[in-house]
Formats: sequence, C-alpha cells, structure tokens
Amino acid sequence: MDRYISIILLLAIFSGLNAQKPVTKSSDSTRLSTPAAISSGSKSHKADTARHRILRQFTLSGDYAEEAESHIDTVFSLFNRFRIADRYSPVNATLGNYGLPFYQMSFFDRVTDPDKYLYTGFYPFMYTPDKPVFMNTQVPYTELLWTFGGKKETAEQTFRVRHSQNVNRFFNFGLIYDIIFNLGQYSYQRADDKTATLYSSYTGDKYKLYAAVGLNNITNQENGGVIDVNSLGKGNTRDVQVNLGGVNNAVSTLKNRNFLLVQRYTIGKKKPVKKDSTSVKTSEPGGLTGTFSHILILEKNRKGYRDSYPESGFYDSIYISNEQTLDSTGMKSMKNTVRFDFETDATRKFRLGGGFGFRNEIFRYGQIVPTHDTATFADTVEWKRSNNALVGRLYNSIGEKFRWVATGELYISGYRAGDFTLSGVITKSFDMKKGRASWLITGDLMNTQPSFWYTQWGSNNFEWHNSLKKEFRTDLGTSVNYPARKFSLKFNYAILKNYVDFDSLALPSQYTSGLSVAAVTFSKGMRAWKFHLDPDLIIQTSSNKEILDLPLATIRAAAYFEHLFRFRKTNGKLNTQIGMDVTYNSLYHPYSYMPATGQFYRQYETEAGNYPFVSVFLNLKLQRTRFFFMYDHANYSLRGSSASVESIMVPGYPMNISMFKFGLAWTFYN
Repeated sequence: MDRYISIILLLAIFSGLNAQKPVTKSSDSTRLSTPAAISSGSKSHKADTARHRILRQFTLSGDYAEEAESHIDTVFSLFNRFRIADRYSPVNATLGNYGLPFYQMSFFDRVTDPDKYLYTGFYPFMYTPDKPVFMNTQVPYTELLWTFGGKKETAEQTFRVRHSQNVNRFFNFGLIYDIIFNLGQYSYQRADDKTATLYSSYTGDKYKLYAAVGLNNITNQENGGVIDVNSLGKGNTRDVQVNLGGVNNAVSTLKNRNFLLVQRYTIGKKKPVKKDSTSVKTSEPGGLTGTFSHILILEKNRKGYRDSYPESGFYDSIYISNEQTLDSTGMKSMKNTVRFDFETDATRKFRLGGGFGFRNEIFRYGQIVPTHDTATFADTVEWKRSNNALVGRLYNSIGEKFRWVATGELYISGYRAGDFTLSGVITKSFDMKKGRASWLITGDLMNTQPSFWYTQWGSNNFEWHNSLKKEFRTDLGTSVNYPARKFSLKFNYAILKNYVDFDSLALPSQYTSGLSVAAVTFSKGMRAWKFHLDPDLIIQTSSNKEILDLPLATIRAAAYFEHLFRFRKTNGKLNTQIGMDVTYNSLYHPYSYMPATGQFYRQYETEAGNYPFVSVFLNLKLQRTRFFFMYDHANYSLRGSSASVESIMVPGYPMNISMFKFGLAWTFYN
C-alpha cells in the first residue's frame, strides 16, 4: 500500500501546482458553476458561484448518439456515504466485507446484461464502456479521497485520485484511479480491488471524438462463509472458523480490460459567418443536420478461481483435480457500430430527430473442459460467436418542457438472432416555485438470449450444458422528480417469462411461466430549521416468492443536524453535520453465494432482515476539503452476540462489527 500512497501524493503535488496557475478568460460562451456550487445550496459556496467557470461532467447515452449530463460528485451533505456501490443502488446485500461481491436489494437496479455475466457482482466498482465519464474544464480539476477504518490487522481503506484538464476548449483528458483494500474482520476475506479509467474527448463543431480505457483488477479471498453462525460474537472475529480456511487458500480473480472509441462527424450544422463585423447565421436548406458515427468497443475478461484443497468437503463434486483447483474462464468481444443520425433546426420550438445504424459483434469464449478423470490433465476449449444487429432511434421535442425518445435494436443474424429491445421515454417538465420538476413515463420491451455462460460452464467443481429459451420482459414505469425539494417518487412494474437465475444447488434454472415484479421508490429530503431527515424507501414484491423473493420494505434514512460556523476574524466558514444513518430491510430469503462460480443463488432455509444497521457520523467541510468521522454499525455493541447473527445479509457471511472510520476529500479546481 505504501507504493500506492506515494503515487497519490506525487499526483497531489503535481495537481496542486497546476491548481495555482492563473485563470484566463475563455472565449466559450458557455458558463457552468464550479462543482461545489452545483452540489450544495450552502451559503458558503457563494464565492465560488460568483466566479462562473466551465466545469462540466458528462457521459454518453445508451446508444452513444448524444451527450448526457452527469453530476460531479463533490457533495458535502452525507459525505459519510462514500462507498461507490451505494451510488449505483441505495441498499446492497454484501458478504460483510466491502470490496467483495454483492447484489442489489432493489430488483430494478440489478445487472441483467448478458455480456456482464462474469462481473455482475462487481459492476458498480468497475469502469466499463457503457458508463464512460468525460469532463470539460476551464481549469485543471483534481480530487483526492481517502478513507480508513478499523484496526490495523483488519483495516478497511479506500483511495481515489482523479485529475482532468483541457488542452484547449475542445480537447480534454483525464484519469480516475480507485483502490479498495480491505483486510476483513473475519478470516480469509481480503478484498483488493484496483480500478481505473483513462479518458479523453474532443468536441469540435463538426468533429467529435470520445475515447476511454478501463483497467479493472479485482482479487478476493474466499472463505466460504462461517461454519457455525452460533459461534459468532463469542470472541475475536478472526477466531471464527470458516469453510474455506488457510489450507484452501481460496482466491478469486477478475481482470477486465476495455476500450471505447466514438467518432462523430456532423454535416449541415449552423455556424456563424462574419460579415462587416456582424455575425450572421447560415445553415443548410431545411435546417437539417446529419451526423455520421462510428463506435468501437473492445473488451477482454478473465475470471479465475484457485483452491489448494479441493477435498475439504465444501464442494460436492470434483471433475478435474483432487489436488488443486485452477479454474479459468475468459471472454473477448469486439463491437463495431456505424450509424447516421439527423435532427431539425435546434433553434425551433418543434424539433424532430432520429437515426439508424448497423452493429457487428464478435465474441470468443474460453474455459476449462472437465475430464471427469482426476488423473488426466484438463484441456481448454474456445467458442466463437457473432451477431449482426440493426439499431435506431426517434425523438421529438416541443419547446423545452416536452420530449419523447424511442430507441430500439433488432438482432437479424448470429447467436442472438431474434433478440430485440424497444425502449421509450416521455418527459414533461414543470416550472415550480423552487425550480423545475419533471415527470417521466418509461417503457421497455425485451426479448433476450440468456448469457452464454448459463448454457456452457466447465470447472473443477461445476459443469453444465443447457439449452435455454429467450427471456421475454416487459417493463413499465413512471417517476416524478423535483430536485429543488429533494423529492423523487418512482413506480416500476415488470412482467417476465423464462426468467433465468440459479437454483438452490447453485445451477442455472429457468422458470418458463410468467413472473411479475412491482416496486415503489420514494425519496424526500425534509428540513425543520437545522434538522434534516433524508429517507430512501423501496417497497417491492414479486408474484412468486419461491422463484424470486424480495424484501417488502427496504429503508435507508439519515437524520442529522446541520450548522454553518462563521469565523469573523479569519472570514472562515466551517459547515458541519452530525447525526445517524440507518439501513433496514424486512425479512425475506436472500441469495446464498457460491465462491467457485462467483454467483448468487436461491436458498430457502435462512431468512435475513428485520435488523437496523445504525451508524453515527460527523461531517465537516472547510473550503474545498471535506471530512467525515463515523462509528459504523454502532448498535452492534448494544445487541451483543445476537447482533452478529441477526445482521447477516447473505447466509454464512456476517456483517462487520462496530468500526470507527474516517475520511477526507481534497479538491482543486483553480
């Protein structure tokens, strides 16, 4: 870890020197507030807001056809919620140690893309081509984030370094590097996750380029869960016996490399033409613009599992070797898309646009082939698959307050021939007293071939060969969002046929009958004087609890007191928050976890929930530096040994006991 700390410090010094360079005025007419001004309404940020500077973060739409605004995360409020996983979905079922695999408690937040099968449990940690990050900065932007918790021998640490800067007003480059290094309170559950992205963008008037490289390395020890949950809370956590101990030395690894390149060239775009010192706009006849795009996505995944003692009794079957498990599974893919998009004059009240294109996909899958003879060395096998798909979109905007977008894709040949996706979003905005509110209506219709890995799998402990039907899914939803009031209300409903997951034997299973899921999500920031209450509530249910059991109620709520201290002599300001954070879910049958495959599977013996996780925190902000101090799982010490059993979210994997944590974030952008 010393090496990583040294690297971060060097980058901090370099960024700090850049931050001191004088700012020159930009010729760009666009002005956005600094991230501090964007992310907080506190009076302490008026000085920053007064100096309007370009500091913009954005991503690309799902079809890579346009830019989409993205929030810059420098929020002071509830800074103690620093975990990346919780930003993807508010409540997650974990193996107790941060950095290990997990799944989302909210059904509609779960990862279902068949191409993400090998890293479903780590997806929110990773930098992948479908969620690129880009920036446009008038001044260099740098952020350092460090957190630490627990005793030295069981410490939990996270690091983040982020830097972005523009070469000119069109060309930007940057990097983000995240580390999760968590030794774990229980034996053999260390998490060592290193993820990074290098990105660059060029956004000229005619030509635009977006490029991003993702480097994701994840290494986890596997302990198979504790042997006897009744032994929890009766001594040192490291003395609790686990199923895969030191003799096994069981370790899972995941290496992901990916590359995204999007190039777009626009014809017929309006541009000012100077004549007699007066700017006069000219355009192509009809006010139409057209954009040709090429999208290239490369991805390589390698997943491994090692166990030095296969005959420990944890696994029922051994197919390759009694002496050592060396499982290896890999996937390579290349996706090329060419498309043409058009839109009418953007200055008109009624605007219409659309596009169509063609995508070619090439996949290579590789894995070990079990011999069923432990005296014979196992071989590897490789499969090649390809697909061709048509893609398209159509949208219409009427003024600034009404817009609808329809996107779709149809696989016309290859492994996924017959798959299709049709998605639609209708957005209506309203100007309210405190700001703009929006009402969204969404719908999706999908016919999808299950992941290749549901049909073929080979390893020392598991093997399957399946022929599965396509999963048909219909989603309907509506939501109301009012950011100025911190209000959000969402309803989702899904009907699924041929639903695929893992049964109680940790083997692929397909439920060919119909299955429906409904969920209501509510979020509202409430304030009385300086007292705040920020709850997130999820109510959800499924039509068949034997196949898909969900907690009826899931809650994450923070109650805190906020005060801004002003120091007249130094003209300094210190913003503070002190309070508690509570997470709770009602009883249900959670998934179990299988180390050899890295997947979660159904079980019917153990219920989890009806236990509140309470953390007490103090957040501080001094200029652009944020701090937090938190006593995590504070109520554990009040419940005694029973808390270790009651707080389990995944059978056999106890949550961490009480732990003191602290962290700081340091931001430069001037």
